[in-house]
Amino acid sequence: MDDKRYMLDTNTASYIIKGEPVAIREHLLKVPMANVCISAITEAELLRGVAKKPEAKRLAVVVKEFLLRVDILPWDSDAAEAYANLRTACENEGKPLGAMDMLIAAHSVAAETVLITNDKAFYNVQHFLKLEDWTKPIEH
Repeated sequence: MDDKRYMLDTNTASYIIKGEPVAIREHLLKVPMANVCISAITEAELLRGVAKKPEAKRLAVVVKEFLLRVDILPWDSDAAEAYANLRTACENEGKPLGAMDMLIAAHSVAAETVLITNDKAFYNVQHFLKLEDWTKPIEH
C-alpha cells in the first residue's frame, strides 16, 4: 500500500481538469484518492482561472467537481514557517520561485508531500522538495 501523500501543483490539477495528458490519469489510478491533495493556494489559483472566464460555464462546473473530490490542505502556521525557510534558502542560492509557486512548494514541504508537477521552476530547487512528474507515462 502506498502511504505517500501527493500534492498536485496547479498545472497538474489543470491537466486533470482538462483530461490531458493521459499519463496523469494512469498515475492517479495507481494511488488512493485519499493520498492525493492540493494546497489551498492551488484552490485559489483554480478559482482565479474560473473567475477570469465567467463565460466558461463548463469550466466552472468541472473545477467545482474537482474541488469537491480532492483533499484541500489549509494554509497553516507550519506552511508559513516552511515558506520563510524555503524562500530564504532559495534566495540565498539565487534560485527564487514565483510567489504562488513558492507558497505551494513551502506547503508541500510542511505537509511532507511529494509535489506533482512538470513546472521546471520547481526543479531548480528540487533539493528542497520531493518531486514527481506525472505527465510522463508510467514505465511498465
